[in-house]
Amino acid sequence: MVGARIARESISPVERLTICLRFLSTGDSYSTSGFSFRVGRSPVAGIVPSVAQAIWDCLVGEYMPVPKEEDWRAIAAEFLERWNFPNCLGSIDGKHVVIQAPPCSGSQFYNYKGTYSVVLLAVVDAIYYFCVVDVGAYGKGRDGGTLRDSAFGQALQDGTLEIPPSLTGAEDLGPVPHVFVDDKAFPLRPNLMRPYTGRQLPLPKPVRIFNKRLSGARLVVECTFGILAARWRMYWRVLGLILSNVNACVKATCVVYNYLRRSFQEPFGMEMGTPNGHLPDV
Repeated sequence: MVGARIARESISPVERLTICLRFLSTGDSYSTSGFSFRVGRSPVAGIVPSVAQAIWDCLVGEYMPVPKEEDWRAIAAEFLERWNFPNCLGSIDGKHVVIQAPPCSGSQFYNYKGTYSVVLLAVVDAIYYFCVVDVGAYGKGRDGGTLRDSAFGQALQDGTLEIPPSLTGAEDLGPVPHVFVDDKAFPLRPNLMRPYTGRQLPLPKPVRIFNKRLSGARLVVECTFGILAARWRMYWRVLGLILSNVNACVKATCVVYNYLRRSFQEPFGMEMGTPNGHLPDV
């Protein structure tokens, strides 16, 4: 019949997933990603955030659950074995995800690197798995403030993380708590351990050894961010997405990262001078 409209075929779930994963792995624009599948920009703009959110919702319960007390104990044992740092529950740091400045946002997302970004705050275990992630904090904020305002930071402060109780130490030291290791950008708290600074006075050898071991344990989160960015090239680009879509894409990359590591047992461990990976004392 002349003039009749022909209905277009729907985009299958497999194609939707492929489009989303290609966007995350390349960081190309919606238009460029659509060219590879003969799909217009508008469908791609709807597919990517919806599929990314679906990936997070489906996988987070199995591949990034909030650790329980027995999980924290296993993480602490792994840090002691691999990095020679006892009572460590995880390594904390923030990564700036570069974005285009949102309209009417002023300097809220303008960071110290001279770009606009949102912060991916992550807690990583001793074998490069993401334990907890929080996405969406303003790029202008400091790491300590980002941690304080995050759901993880509030749970840590409220004591609702099911952290194992403190261990009995030497009589003159008292109980030894379990801690998360971080850098000098974070505050010093009973469950947050940062290195000694020593800016004005030289540090004695025991303190230097402590700083070296802490730095080795904290290096895990830096390596994890590097592996994440190497796999998902969207972190190499300036993301021109609205904030909710940025958050969905970032969370999807983190949970798929865990899925791939667990499913294929990828050898991401680092050997740094000693058989179990920790730095030698000097």
